Amino acid sequence: MNIDLEIFSPVHHISNPLFDEHGVKVFLKRDDLIHPMISGNKWRKLKYLLKNAQEQHKNHLATFGGAYSNHLLATAAAAARFGFKATGIVRGEAVDNNTLFLCRLHGMQLIFTDRESYRDKQALFSKYFGDNDNAFFIDEGGASAEGAQGCSELVDELTESYDHIFCACGTGTTAAGIINGLTSHQLNTRFNAIPVFKNGGFIKQEIDRFLTAPADYDLHTDYHFGGYGKATDELISFVKQFIASTGIVIEPVYTGKMMYALFDLIRKNHFKPGGNILAIHSGGIWGLLGMKDKF
Repeated sequence: MNIDLEIFSPVHHISNPLFDEHGVKVFLKRDDLIHPMISGNKWRKLKYLLKNAQEQHKNHLATFGGAYSNHLLATAAAAARFGFKATGIVRGEAVDNNTLFLCRLHGMQLIFTDRESYRDKQALFSKYFGDNDNAFFIDEGGASAEGAQGCSELVDELTESYDHIFCACGTGTTAAGIINGLTSHQLNTRFNAIPVFKNGGFIKQEIDRFLTAPADYDLHTDYHFGGYGKATDELISFVKQFIASTGIVIEPVYTGKMMYALFDLIRKNHFKPGGNILAIHSGGIWGLLGMKDKF
């Protein structure tokens, strides 16, 4: 089976009085529209991993994530779409929630493991799949050079030039891929990474390990809102207002924090008037399922 999806990721112009006041134009690349389940950067990161699995005649995908992991759901859906078996090794005690229901619905088997054991994913893979020659290891979030390769193709799709590109960062793979794409096209575009973790400066090391050449970029580490999967009333209010004013669904885990950071930096005159800014909607809107109580 040919492992590919038809990419539909248009760039939408986003209007807001704040942007007019500061003389900038903001655009949003809608990777969330690529696929309802294999959403956004999740597809880009999985694409070449799945191709590698197929080339190696592996038919069982084994991967990792938390109980509300968009990556687990995307891998489950991709496995169903392209004829693989899938197992998700889930961090923490056994639970049942909407995300894991959707994983199971797509045929993924789930194994729960304690947080200490979860830290050594290769050991877990060996424990459960060491005797299975058909199993293929996929790291949490699809973190890999193959994932970065897929994400670099986002830049190939751009038809306009931008002064800045903004993207939320979890594993750093998407950021590395986009930076690689900017480098290969020799574009004079400043990349801005928004880590979603507290003390997110470590993400630079994660980004740099997948870069094809040294690169300079900006890390904005003050927009974690308490840490991964955490959100304040201010962030939730922003997400609700953004959705209501644009009709574009974002969530507080990734894209919501990235868009908040962009609005805040514009408000603080971080950008020169006349600039064009592209924000990446990296999908993952199913993350809302784990934060319904905050809305």
